[in-house]
Amino acid sequence: MGMEGKRRVVVGMSGGVDSSATAALLQSQGYEVIGVTLKLWPQDCVSRAEDKCCGPQAVMDARGVCARLGVPFYLVDEAAEFQGRVIQYFADEYRAGRTPNPCVMCNQHLKFGSLLRRADQLGAQYIATGHFARLETDAAGRVHLLKGRDSRKDQSYFLFSLRQDQLRRALFPLGEKTKSDTREVARSCGLRTADKEESMEICFVPDNDYGGFLEKSKLVERHEGEIVDTSGQVLGRHHGIEFFTVGQRRGLGIAAAKPLYVVELDPERNRVVVGGEELLDRDRFPVASTSWIAWDEPPEEFECTAKVRYSHAGTRATVMPGGGGRAEVRLHEPARAVTPGQACVFYDGDRVLGGGWIARG
Repeated sequence: MGMEGKRRVVVGMSGGVDSSATAALLQSQGYEVIGVTLKLWPQDCVSRAEDKCCGPQAVMDARGVCARLGVPFYLVDEAAEFQGRVIQYFADEYRAGRTPNPCVMCNQHLKFGSLLRRADQLGAQYIATGHFARLETDAAGRVHLLKGRDSRKDQSYFLFSLRQDQLRRALFPLGEKTKSDTREVARSCGLRTADKEESMEICFVPDNDYGGFLEKSKLVERHEGEIVDTSGQVLGRHHGIEFFTVGQRRGLGIAAAKPLYVVELDPERNRVVVGGEELLDRDRFPVASTSWIAWDEPPEEFECTAKVRYSHAGTRATVMPGGGGRAEVRLHEPARAVTPGQACVFYDGDRVLGGGWIARG
């Protein structure tokens, strides 16, 4: 790859302020920027993503930013890949009694999969996104993933499954910035996305109603089953375990002397298991399909801070990796609502060691 290609970067443009500021920052640093928006929706269902990061307005905003910066813009149709890699996974996880994390999958397969393939076609060495995370390369050439400087906006959790070959070609210019810095960058460049509100919802789920989305998309059909307590006593009925998640209290439709929470989902028997708040605390659980950023092979045992969901502050843990991509996690203090299907990410201070998917056990 010539010198030109080494300074050429494909920026994943969602139409939001973060990716807009990313493009502007990289251009100011002397990179040759190419904007790419991944079109993730088939034409017939675009209405359900109207105001989301993959809807028509987002595409117009991304195109407008690129025009303002004077850089090329491409719209790339990845609807089939998104449907298979993200939407189908989303539905399959709920059917299996797990609570999915589609953002991790989208990062792994679309943003750092499809986008990298486009970069190759466009002769670009790098891809960049608006994630609040940092990268450092050690003396041996290994790339380490670190939390973003703005702890309230850090998104390293969603990037734990990226491989070395993906990280080596990634740029995260917002890693050292705060959200207000980011808006300022966009404003100073006259970008109309500078004051755009950000959405914390899953991009393809309207109104954050994931149950409604699964039904309307015909990914899940209602099927009746039992709501039971931990002794197996039937307390009520449900319309499908897919509409519940561990830790849920509302919408159970059963009367009890004390508040009841979903403590387990049993897909084999199509049961929702409920119990008191004290049953939500767990200090041991397995993780599967582990990914390691800090090492090719992890130590037999290590201590770290483990985050069991994005909003979790993290707690000290001992991790014992085993065979077949599995590991046993022992939290030094119990955590509430450790949810199968969610990512558990391991940190040493700001550095991401790796992570895995919380399994039943």
